[in-house]
Amino acid sequence: MAVRSKRERVAGERSLLAGVGISAIGIGMYVPFSLVFFHQVTGLSFALVGAVLTVTGLAGLGFMPLAGSAVDRFGAHRLNLVLYAVRALGFALYPLADSLPAFAAVALVTALADRSFSVVQQSLIGEVARGAARDRLQASVRALQNAGMGAGGLLVSGVLAVWGPAGFAYTAYGNSLAFALAGLLVARVRPLGDASDRSTPSAPSAGRPAAGYRMVLRDRPFLALTGANFLTALGYAALSVLFPLYISTWLHGPASLTGAAFTVNTVLCAGIGVLVAGRVRRSGARRTRSAALGSLLFAAAFVAQIVLGTLRPGPGVTMVALLAVVVVYTLGELVHSPAGGALSVSAAPEAVRGRYLATYSLSYSLASALAPSLFTGLIALDGRLPWAVLAVAAAVAALALVRLEPYLPAEAVHAEPPAVTAAPGAAAAGPAARPEPAAV
Repeated sequence: MAVRSKRERVAGERSLLAGVGISAIGIGMYVPFSLVFFHQVTGLSFALVGAVLTVTGLAGLGFMPLAGSAVDRFGAHRLNLVLYAVRALGFALYPLADSLPAFAAVALVTALADRSFSVVQQSLIGEVARGAARDRLQASVRALQNAGMGAGGLLVSGVLAVWGPAGFAYTAYGNSLAFALAGLLVARVRPLGDASDRSTPSAPSAGRPAAGYRMVLRDRPFLALTGANFLTALGYAALSVLFPLYISTWLHGPASLTGAAFTVNTVLCAGIGVLVAGRVRRSGARRTRSAALGSLLFAAAFVAQIVLGTLRPGPGVTMVALLAVVVVYTLGELVHSPAGGALSVSAAPEAVRGRYLATYSLSYSLASALAPSLFTGLIALDGRLPWAVLAVAAAVAALALVRLEPYLPAEAVHAEPPAVTAAPGAAAAGPAARPEPAAV
């Protein structure tokens, strides 16, 4: 046990997590009010702000593959600092961008950095940690992001209560300061110095990868992993898109129920996320099966929504039942996210990790882009139909994750290599052993 604890230590981990938390506070200060926020700080109409944000968001989505290539060429740590600097500069300039061209230019550059950041941050976790430490960092990062965004939302509410609309400008400068401080903290993180993470050929000299996206497209197990994550990612999009729509149009519940659902999810993610992930990690479960369990918890929550939508009890019972569903849903998120994230990072060859994770991240982005039209179209037919589609998708994703086990690298499936947990006499044979696909 002592050896494992030492192995899990990450140089500069506290600085990395502090940077994540501080930047999340900045994000939480503007995301809940994005249209109003940018309208107030630029003076442009809501229509223009919305159009610019849509176009720049799509441009940022298209930029993600280039971000993956940049990670492979320059390293995630260096690129992470660049993106923090770009976001800090962008928010410092927003209050000065009072014309459409100026706002579009600042929004475009900031959107490119925002959309690419998840790819770079996932790659950074791969650079600074290996083994079970990746799962632990995934859980800690997600918990801090939820806590920071919640704190940021409360902070901006206080700022607006004191200064009124003028507080939005102060919020923009506060965001800039948060990103700058986060960058200074993450600068203290030190990536691992060796490349022994995978049994694939090591990266070529001068940081030039041996292959580009053609290598990713030829990796069928990883593409299947990405497809399975897309099915689960539709469930992640349900909380922000489908829950409010379902509550108001099918359950005919008050708007406060939506706020309560978000609050329960945020508090649980921030409060017990690390504990749940740690319990799953210490159980020795394979990452594929932990992620599959998370998907099945999603499916259970979606089936419960179908039952709730069929019975449609009184307001009091509906509120209790809905919050219980949110708890199950959140547990699914807490189990799936660390395992799924670490699985994708560890399944990517180190030399082209950025490209692999850019491809994987597109599953989340595509799900987020499709969710509004998909959910609104299905709920117009029957309020229970989108939940049925999501339940089937989550169940298929869970099955796919388990079926993929024999085709993924052993060090991706297992948080700790078999050799670490094997008996001393069997240590020499451990690395070559592959788990039986049918074993549970």
